[in-house]
Amino acid sequence: MIRQAASQLAEAGCESARVDAEILLMHVWQISRTDLIIRALDEVPESIETAFKIAIKRREQREPVAYIIGEKEFWSRPFHVSPDVLIPRPETEHLIEALLEQFPDSDAAYRFCDIGTGSGCIAITLACEYPQARIVATDISEAALRIARCNAERLNVSDRITFRHGDMLQPLQEEDGPFDAIISNPPYVAKHEMDALAAELDHEPRGALTDESDGMQFLSIIIGEGAQWLKPEGVIIVETGLCGLPPTPAGLMMKNEIVDLAGHLRGGLYRTG
Repeated sequence: MIRQAASQLAEAGCESARVDAEILLMHVWQISRTDLIIRALDEVPESIETAFKIAIKRREQREPVAYIIGEKEFWSRPFHVSPDVLIPRPETEHLIEALLEQFPDSDAAYRFCDIGTGSGCIAITLACEYPQARIVATDISEAALRIARCNAERLNVSDRITFRHGDMLQPLQEEDGPFDAIISNPPYVAKHEMDALAAELDHEPRGALTDESDGMQFLSIIIGEGAQWLKPEGVIIVETGLCGLPPTPAGLMMKNEIVDLAGHLRGGLYRTG
């Protein structure tokens, strides 16, 4: 079954066809990878085979595995996802690494802000890593906020995260700040880049991917308006891609660029002063 499904997925253009097939079978059968190995020669129940074929058909249409199984791991924690939110990506973990380096005291009562929270993966991860911190998370999508709230409850941090509905920094209220850090993975794909993206991204919310311009629009807003919400020596951390980073506004200084192991630019870290 797995070999046949992997062949189908490979023909459909899925890069990790064998792994995808295994994950989908484990999901519909509700078994672990160890169980999958142990049961390698077992006959698969008809109901499981039927559900598996449905899942494979969805994947053949390049629907992301995360949407099919309804979950994606981020920073070693499971996050519920749906087509209402961007699927958390390993690249975004570089932002978490950068913030942990800047704020090494895990027991401090920091105030953090996550702009465009989506699934809540950034805000919730910060709440888990800093058990005394309080976080404000914003998103323009009510549907996304429902998922973020659900994830916060599942990971037992909902009492320390305030979710606000609105565009970028606009829904922030005076009592929310000032913040030790503002962190964001905004839509940064330029409009002209969209057609070249993998077919899977057609299933993700377009508004979470692109600003329908040069990719700099939301980055410029966060960096330009964020400084007024920071404490002295506060930082802004943003993710970016091929579009790069906008000019550094007055009141902020670029502390360092965030790059991945391959040396590709993944974000920027700014400090007040």
